[in-house]
Amino acid sequence: MPDVEILMAGAYPQWDMVDLEAKYRVHRLWEAADRQELIARVGKDIRAIATRGELGASAELMKQLPKLEIVSCYGVGTDAIDLSYARANGIRVTNTPDVLTEDVADIAIGLLLATARQIPQADVFVRAARWGNIAMPLVTRVSGKKVGLAGMGRIGKAIAKRAAAFGCDISYFARNEHTDVAYAYQPDLVALADWADFLIVIVPGGQTTMKIINADVLKALGPNGMLINVSRGTTVDEEALIAALQDGTIQAAGLDVFLNEPKIDARFLTLQNVVLQPHHGSGTVETRKAMGQLVRDNLAAHFAGNPLPTPVV
Repeated sequence: MPDVEILMAGAYPQWDMVDLEAKYRVHRLWEAADRQELIARVGKDIRAIATRGELGASAELMKQLPKLEIVSCYGVGTDAIDLSYARANGIRVTNTPDVLTEDVADIAIGLLLATARQIPQADVFVRAARWGNIAMPLVTRVSGKKVGLAGMGRIGKAIAKRAAAFGCDISYFARNEHTDVAYAYQPDLVALADWADFLIVIVPGGQTTMKIINADVLKALGPNGMLINVSRGTTVDEEALIAALQDGTIQAAGLDVFLNEPKIDARFLTLQNVVLQPHHGSGTVETRKAMGQLVRDNLAAHFAGNPLPTPVV
């Protein structure tokens, strides 16, 4: 049996599980009837945590693993990992950047098209045999419109590139202006929303972006505006968003992420002007295989004493 013991916070695809369990002694936290009992029993021997972005690794968990050396995250977002605790205690942290950039950018544009052109509603319209009996309502064009991006990191730039191919005018909000892009910088998020036809959110999660899309931003986006969120559920004030969708403050939204996912606010299910995705922006076979490989490469490099491919801490 392999010597190195790792704690897995949640399931990975089977191709990753097979490889991990061949190389390490894997303890499946999500399957434990009593998670605290499992941690109490094996915690003293755990040297690595394999987690997912939405599951993270809390300071409380890491404190119970005295031999912990590394947290390897399946995903880009590390806001659910206590990086301060890891840094203070010499625990390495890795993630899986770059490999999911193109797929998340694709789904952002896909959600934009689905929301503006009402593709899910059109599917229901045809299946319900309404075609030929009544007219499908007219929808909103995407090409040539004004796209505001909240965030201009790797994924933001990939989304902007795609939106530019639709002939869209692009402006962006970020903590700092990016000198490597030609798009207009707008340091005021409310002003960006007021300008934009479509506002796409791709800022990182965490305290600094908590509810950055608030009632003021939504009011500025306006009754013809649409919101697309492919970042984190925490970046949007969901109470304000639901109210804005209900009362027509904004026209529609396309959402891949939510608070308390997968147990999302039930009010979203009653709204006809929102397109819902199950946090599946990176959910292609190609990207998920690349993400799992990168998690495994980081673990292998650490335990071989080699440089980490994608370190965060």
